[in-house]
Amino acid sequence: MLHLRLLVPADRTDDVVRSVERTVGTAHLVVVPGVARDPLGDLVMCDVAREAGDELIATLRALGIDRSGSIAVGSVDLSLSERADEAEEEAPGEGADAVLWEQLEDVTHEESTLSFTYLAFLTLATMIAACGVVLDNAILIVGAMAVGPEFGPLAGICTALVQRAPRLALRSLIALIAGFMVAMVLTTAFSLAMDGFGLFSRSLLDADRPNTSFIWNPDLFSLVVAGLAGIAGMLSLTSSKSGALVGVAISVTTVPAAANAAVALGYGEFGQVWGSSGQLLLNLAGIVAAGTLTLLAQKALWSVRQGRVRRQAL
Repeated sequence: MLHLRLLVPADRTDDVVRSVERTVGTAHLVVVPGVARDPLGDLVMCDVAREAGDELIATLRALGIDRSGSIAVGSVDLSLSERADEAEEEAPGEGADAVLWEQLEDVTHEESTLSFTYLAFLTLATMIAACGVVLDNAILIVGAMAVGPEFGPLAGICTALVQRAPRLALRSLIALIAGFMVAMVLTTAFSLAMDGFGLFSRSLLDADRPNTSFIWNPDLFSLVVAGLAGIAGMLSLTSSKSGALVGVAISVTTVPAAANAAVALGYGEFGQVWGSSGQLLLNLAGIVAAGTLTLLAQKALWSVRQGRVRRQAL
């Protein structure tokens, strides 16, 4: 279930209440007149089944509540209520299959912001991966993949393409491109500093690396894995199964490829630079393509299901 807290101008309260009551899958409607001070108005609260949430939020936005008042949405972790159980049964479809597009745009907008924290995590992940590729240490590679925050901008691009949101697309592209550029430049400097301390060497980079040589040798298998990761990542975001994102992060070689390219650049190993860059681009493209197609499929399937439910109700 979702919990909606609405601040509503007094002259729109009746419209809002009717919209909530008409939406199949709502429960626990509460109206408290005149308590809102900023902005002035009434407080309206209700619970709604996740599968009916997107429709109700769209209706409220059509009434202009997001402009003249406020729409706050939260998840109900535990609801001991027979009425809530009935509301979930009445709502069409399954909550796990429903996509809250407003929530998805909000999450990806936040995750795709080019902030100091984002740059710090991406740079640190790339530096950890640099240690992994030089030492041929798979544990460090996996750790670097888990730390990397690059899936946020990738999800933002997918969402922007489906929702036709050019500002989100531009913000995500800037975060993705600028983030990797900064991370790779700093990692190149880091690798040269490590070489100066005798911790990195060209011979280590050129040696046989059975655990990490795949990073700069892209192939069709890399594209397949990236596509599968893109599907899993978007399903994780849209179904609020955030734990699956860790598995997505450690299944693709975006950060390790950037790290290998950065270290190879410092030593002038341009063959590995191009190979690693190709691996990076292949993974990014595969994730975006698969993630976008996943969202399109979810949107189409949900529209078909909603249409079938409406026809049955007539």
